[in-house]
Amino acid sequence: MVIITLQRDKCIGCNYCSEFDPENFRMSKKDGKSVLLRSQEKKGFYTLKNPDDNCFDVADKAAKACPVKIISVKKI
Repeated sequence: MVIITLQRDKCIGCNYCSEFDPENFRMSKKDGKSVLLRSQEKKGFYTLKNPDDNCFDVADKAAKACPVKIISVKKI
Protein backbone atom coordinates (compact mmCIF):
# COMPACT_ATOMS: atom_id res chain seq x y z
CA MET A 1 0.00 0.00 0.00
CA VAL A 2 1.16 3.53 -0.82
CA ILE A 3 0.20 6.48 1.37
CA ILE A 4 0.39 9.95 -0.20
CA THR A 5 -0.05 13.05 1.96
CA LEU A 6 -0.45 16.65 0.82
CA GLN A 7 -0.33 19.73 3.07
CA ARG A 8 -2.50 21.79 0.74
CA ASP A 9 -2.53 25.15 2.54
CA LYS A 10 1.23 25.55 1.90
CA CYS A 11 0.91 24.84 -1.83
CA ILE A 12 2.35 27.56 -4.10
CA GLY A 13 0.65 26.26 -7.26
CA CYS A 14 3.77 25.36 -9.25
CA ASN A 15 1.93 22.47 -11.00
CA TYR A 16 4.85 19.99 -10.81
CA CYS A 17 2.86 17.36 -8.91
CA SER A 18 0.10 17.21 -11.51
CA GLU A 19 2.68 17.09 -14.33
CA PHE A 20 4.55 14.15 -12.76
CA ASP A 21 1.51 12.32 -11.37
CA PRO A 22 -1.75 13.28 -13.15
CA GLU A 23 -3.46 10.15 -11.80
CA ASN A 24 -3.35 11.51 -8.25
CA PHE A 25 -2.97 15.28 -8.52
CA ARG A 26 -4.91 18.10 -10.22
CA MET A 27 -4.69 21.86 -9.95
CA SER A 28 -7.76 23.62 -8.56
CA LYS A 29 -9.37 26.15 -10.90
CA LYS A 30 -10.70 28.01 -7.83
CA ASP A 31 -7.47 28.84 -6.02
CA GLY A 32 -4.67 27.44 -8.22
CA LYS A 33 -3.47 24.98 -5.56
CA SER A 34 -2.91 21.26 -5.85
CA VAL A 35 -5.69 18.78 -5.12
CA LEU A 36 -4.93 15.19 -4.10
CA LEU A 37 -7.66 13.19 -5.80
CA ARG A 38 -9.75 10.69 -3.80
CA SER A 39 -8.14 11.87 -0.54
CA GLN A 40 -9.46 12.32 2.98
CA GLU A 41 -8.82 15.63 4.78
CA LYS A 42 -7.84 15.82 8.43
CA LYS A 43 -6.45 18.97 10.08
CA GLY A 44 -5.18 20.45 6.80
CA PHE A 45 -3.53 17.24 5.60
CA TYR A 46 -5.00 15.37 2.65
CA THR A 47 -4.23 11.65 2.62
CA LEU A 48 -4.73 9.01 -0.05
CA LYS A 49 -4.23 5.32 0.71
CA ASN A 50 -3.65 3.51 -2.56
CA PRO A 51 -3.46 -0.32 -2.49
CA ASP A 52 -1.57 -0.30 -5.83
CA ASP A 53 2.18 -0.32 -5.09
CA ASN A 54 2.90 0.50 -8.73
CA CYS A 55 1.97 4.15 -8.15
CA PHE A 56 4.86 4.67 -5.69
CA ASP A 57 7.56 5.67 -8.19
CA VAL A 58 5.40 8.24 -9.96
CA ALA A 59 4.10 9.73 -6.71
CA ASP A 60 7.62 9.83 -5.29
CA LYS A 61 8.83 11.79 -8.33
CA ALA A 62 6.00 14.29 -7.78
CA ALA A 63 6.97 14.64 -4.11
CA LYS A 64 10.65 15.18 -4.95
CA ALA A 65 9.75 17.79 -7.59
CA CYS A 66 7.70 19.85 -5.12
CA PRO A 67 9.74 22.99 -4.32
CA VAL A 68 8.04 23.54 -0.94
CA LYS A 69 8.21 19.84 0.10
CA ILE A 70 4.55 19.49 1.15
CA ILE A 71 4.03 16.02 -0.38
CA SER A 72 5.08 12.84 1.37
CA VAL A 73 4.93 9.32 -0.06
CA LYS A 74 5.35 6.12 1.96
CA LYS A 75 5.14 2.48 0.99
CA ILE A 76 3.91 0.17 3.76
